[in-house]
Amino acid sequence: MAYNFKEVISREERLAPGHRMCAGCGGTVAARAVLRALHPGDEAVIANATGCMEVSTFMYPYTAWKDSYIHNAFENAGASCGGVEAAYRALKARGKVKENYKFIAIGGDGGTYDIGFQSLSGAMERNHDMVYVCYDNGAYMNTGIQRSSGTPQYADTTTTPVGTCSVGKPQNRKDLTEIIALHNVPYAAQTTFVGNFKDLHEKAEKAIYTPGAAFLNIMAPCPRGWRYEAENLMEICKAAVDTCFWPMYEVEYGKWRITYEPKKKLPIEDFLRLQGRFKHLLKPENEKYVAAMQAEIDRKWELLQQKCSMQ
Repeated sequence: MAYNFKEVISREERLAPGHRMCAGCGGTVAARAVLRALHPGDEAVIANATGCMEVSTFMYPYTAWKDSYIHNAFENAGASCGGVEAAYRALKARGKVKENYKFIAIGGDGGTYDIGFQSLSGAMERNHDMVYVCYDNGAYMNTGIQRSSGTPQYADTTTTPVGTCSVGKPQNRKDLTEIIALHNVPYAAQTTFVGNFKDLHEKAEKAIYTPGAAFLNIMAPCPRGWRYEAENLMEICKAAVDTCFWPMYEVEYGKWRITYEPKKKLPIEDFLRLQGRFKHLLKPENEKYVAAMQAEIDRKWELLQQKCSMQ
């Protein structure tokens, strides 16, 4: 289906305003964009892992979700969504359900990379006709900005605090998009908010309407954890892709493809200086850590280019 920006952007919002997410939060921008990819007339079931989005959009008896919604524990969004999808298929085969439903699980990086990884992996391996959407804000933001395995190296969090004995999280972040792609699912992709959201909208539609399991990893900055002003959300996302910190790519039926390649690859400092969580790295005595981060980004980017060129 050809991308029609005017038609897509004018679709009815399925996540109502009035929720309690922070100004400048990437999570709700991600959720709205993904739901906008649903075709008019299609219904959806949303399974939402515990986290910022769940506690801020579903305060019983009030909800911001216009579609059927399930609040899940941290660890079982993938399993719940897969179970509901299996029940739907059985009921539809018996003629008891006539409507067209799509199944979308949503979780932050804490509930996806870490606590919910087992149920996510199982749902992907069983190839349920569902999409798992991770809004990756790089830490456990809802409970106090603790590090997750999605936290970038050298980031300042409450459990990897910067001080005289530490320069932040010592480990590299987990590459979850690649891990899920290696489950041999029909579709896996990585995206964020750049330009007119074309990349995100197209990938969300592919994920929802490709038969079988799909995974969408969306970098969704957090103003509190990343320490930036709300109006700088888009600037940070643009810097993330232009420095190749967050490459934009998709894996469709095993074929790897870069969907955005910077005309000029920027140094990682252009991404770091926009966020308070990395301000310690910009001190002269920490140049070696910035160089190490740059080397790792360059290595991963070259590997991704090689994978895509081999197709």
